[in-house]
Amino acid sequence: MRDSFWPAVLPALLISGGLALLVERLLKPPPLACWRRPVAALAIHLGLWLWFANVLLLLLQRPVFAASSLLAGFLFVVLVSNAKAHSLHEPFIFQDFEYFSDALRHPRLYMPFLGAARALLSLLAFGLAIVAGLSIEDSLLTRMRSEEFLTGAATLALAGLLLIGFGARQKLAVGFDAAADLRRLGLLTALWRYGEEEQLPCHPASPYEQPACAPALAAGPATLVVVQSESFFDPRRLFSGIRRDVLSEFDSLRTGAICHGQLQVAAWGANTVRTEFAFLSGLSAESLGVHRFNPYRRFARQGVATLATFLRHHGYRTICVHPYAASFYSRHEVFPQIGFDEFIDIRAFTGAVREGPYVSDMAVAEQVAALLEKAASQPLFVFVITMENHGPLHLERVAPGDEERFYSAVPSAGCEELTIYLRHLANADRMAGRLRAAIEELPDPAYLCWFGDHVPIMPGVYRALGVPDGRTDYLIWCNGGFPGAPVPRELRVEQLGGLILQRMGLLAARQ
Repeated sequence: MRDSFWPAVLPALLISGGLALLVERLLKPPPLACWRRPVAALAIHLGLWLWFANVLLLLLQRPVFAASSLLAGFLFVVLVSNAKAHSLHEPFIFQDFEYFSDALRHPRLYMPFLGAARALLSLLAFGLAIVAGLSIEDSLLTRMRSEEFLTGAATLALAGLLLIGFGARQKLAVGFDAAADLRRLGLLTALWRYGEEEQLPCHPASPYEQPACAPALAAGPATLVVVQSESFFDPRRLFSGIRRDVLSEFDSLRTGAICHGQLQVAAWGANTVRTEFAFLSGLSAESLGVHRFNPYRRFARQGVATLATFLRHHGYRTICVHPYAASFYSRHEVFPQIGFDEFIDIRAFTGAVREGPYVSDMAVAEQVAALLEKAASQPLFVFVITMENHGPLHLERVAPGDEERFYSAVPSAGCEELTIYLRHLANADRMAGRLRAAIEELPDPAYLCWFGDHVPIMPGVYRALGVPDGRTDYLIWCNGGFPGAPVPRELRVEQLGGLILQRMGLLAARQ
């Protein structure tokens, strides 16, 4: 006796769909119960579930296999979201799908944060789906006519599209607070809405577009070096037992700085490109909408006026130095669009000294010093993105003597990551001193700007010592000196580039 499509398929779809709503409750933060969400959000959720289940059904031709595989994939996304929320204070969003391929190319940057338990649970779920699907059912094409199978699949696809279309017409509002949107809409609908928002036009007014950025003050060209220091912030605010001389060079620069203070940045723990693009473009997260989460994915590729385009327009040669693959975050494609003449990446650091798994900050400092020494009459802008302190810190080990070197009072157990972080931070401080020495040798005016992209990922340390507010630190220093002690000034990272140009005399201060 041959099977009918709907009795063969519906039980697996209904059971997997119900289990998915239970799995969704594992999310942190958990979404609202399904009956408390907007009807349109539920329609999109159900429509997407039917659509993906139908695609798998067409491929696998086994309803239990298709439904259990979809459920296993959904569980994996939930586990990834919770890992991200634990480390970065933000759940999984649509723009993060791109990082799955990055995780395969750069596994050390991603996989350790998933954790062994989550990885094993995901593998177990997929393994059970495969075993169940292949062992308890035969292909539907052996149990019914192919016409009936294809007609049923087409009906499922149409039902899914109708539900998605109904939900999409309601234009569910999103506030781009990823946790709040996830809680209100549920995982699948929040992913869908962020994907929709990415397709909409976005053209915020750049502060670096002409004629707003026409030079207003007479000034000769000055060299500019900007260092975006990986995970740099002053941890002495976090724990008073850290020795003051850990940042002795930075403190010395700060004493003679034109301006310094704490910096409100666009990222926590990772997602460097958010802070990076905010600095370069001068655009706030609010003005970017959904593109705030990864501006290099689509937005920056359309060409955006930046600090680099501004300086290049005024005769500067613009160079980025980054001791990692230029293809990471697609910088090799994006940076020519946002004003950089040259990108010096990991290929220029063959044989360079490493501190931990990455090229040392001091090796990067020497590369920049060589650029300054060889600079011709054309003014130079060097934007440096360091890597040494990237982490995962928990994969490294505390070295003998580290605690005596970095602490006047050793913190409680569980703070090993802080000790490792301080070792790399001390190297960043040495880099700052080396750049200062190189800039002081220049005969003409030169400026150094230094800032951190985000605080580091150290969840165990923060449980023991308290969670920092996410602000990093910055300074702007000039080799010509600055009379008097500057008053600390807190900034948003998108304000920093404009302030540099004002201090260099290339841009009039806004009233």
